[in-house]
Amino acid sequence: MACGFCSLRPTLTSLLSSHALALAPTPHWPSSSLRISRALSAATLPITSSSSFFTWDDVSEIGRKESASPQNASSDLTGFLEKVDRCNRGSEKLAEFIPFVIEEQIVGYIHKGFTEYLREFHDTFTFSKNGCLGGDYVTLNLMFEKPEDRTRAVADVIRILGDKGIIPGIRNELYPVKPSFNAPAVFSLERAAAPYFGLKGYGVHMNGYVERDGQKSLWIGKRSLTKSTYPGMLDHLVAGGLPHGISCGDNLVKECEEEAGISKVIADRAIPVGAVSYMDIDQYCFKRDVLFCYDLKLPEDFVPTNQDGEVESFKLIPAAQVANVIRETSFFKANCSLVIIDFLFRHGSIRPESSGYLDLYRSLRNGDCS
Repeated sequence: MACGFCSLRPTLTSLLSSHALALAPTPHWPSSSLRISRALSAATLPITSSSSFFTWDDVSEIGRKESASPQNASSDLTGFLEKVDRCNRGSEKLAEFIPFVIEEQIVGYIHKGFTEYLREFHDTFTFSKNGCLGGDYVTLNLMFEKPEDRTRAVADVIRILGDKGIIPGIRNELYPVKPSFNAPAVFSLERAAAPYFGLKGYGVHMNGYVERDGQKSLWIGKRSLTKSTYPGMLDHLVAGGLPHGISCGDNLVKECEEEAGISKVIADRAIPVGAVSYMDIDQYCFKRDVLFCYDLKLPEDFVPTNQDGEVESFKLIPAAQVANVIRETSFFKANCSLVIIDFLFRHGSIRPESSGYLDLYRSLRNGDCS
């Protein structure tokens, strides 16, 4: 491939070639205070993220454990920092991944171990070296010139790997493959396979809240025990990945109806309030996710009703108590904690006087938020 490829790389691509690792500046991974916080708070967590056998009574008991003021959820941010740290694991393993390149653009990163599965499909995947980056990279056979051709060819591979159990949890839902959010898709890939190719993933996460007497409470969902991912854990009122061919706003309206029975009339009132991002490496998976955040102020008499069977139940909980649960437990699906912490910042429940305030704020937007 031509050396012009180097000039097209996004912010982090130079970090993932063996040549550039020694030369590039350190990426924006969590600060030392986050890494230290894991050790400080791990011993205080009553339930690990792998456990979903807790009840709403457990949630309420922990939520009320401290009489945190709604105006200052906690002056001790250690528990919050640990949750952000949990979403940003594995920076020391960056060198184990090589770029995935389409049309001279890096669209993802693939673990060297996982490439051994792809080498069996030499008619689809090509392994090359690039003189500019000085390292290996993976691309698709040049015979696949159109996005739809690439989609079909890779889908055949994913189906085989799924049948073998190498890529579990096939959902038959396509994600767009592109170097950045506003770039055109170069092809589409099965959602369950996205982390194995280190794609940029995008989602919509909505905090639905009620305000009474100046105090905010959040509607929280408990995921169904039949969910293939994070069964039984706590979640936002509404959240979902952003599949191919739908806008953030339209996807949010769809998810509102499916997950909480919120009508389009009400869902259209949701306010986009920014985004959080994280980078998580776990064995062969590299999640580089950007979550678009929304707030929706709901009528006091509104009660959510799940329509798609993915939520077991809902509970309206004071925001200060939700903050306690995030800080003290691992009841929440990991990335949901980030979005709720961002809500606490924006609604004044986390104050600049708290030690680690700026560290926590910066860490919510870790890595390449593009």
